[in-house]
Amino acid sequence: MILRHRIVTISLAVAALFVIAGCSGTPLSTREKGTLGGAGIGAATGAIIGAAVGAPGVGAAIGAGLGGVTGYAVGNHMQNTENANAQTQSQVQQQQQEIEQQRQQLQQLKSQQETE
Repeated sequence: MILRHRIVTISLAVAALFVIAGCSGTPLSTREKGTLGGAGIGAATGAIIGAAVGAPGVGAAIGAGLGGVTGYAVGNHMQNTENANAQTQSQVQQQQQEIEQQRQQLQQLKSQQETE
């Protein structure tokens, strides 16, 4: 009975962490989402494993730490990929604008040659 109480308490604490983070006013970055998600999953998994050996709190703490580190690594990689994609997209848009400007200049030159 005490074991279930601890697991429920830890689960509620993790859920509260997500609620507080979600209400911070600014949207979470991919890196932050990965860290929080990893910590939450790690804490829950650690609590379950820890409960099997009689120490759900310790298991949750270790799981949250390991999950948070892993979540940060994954979230950081995803954030870096998103940033690179955004930069590439910006460059593509800039090049498309330049192509459109050159196309308009060519049309103007053709029009001038036809009138001469």
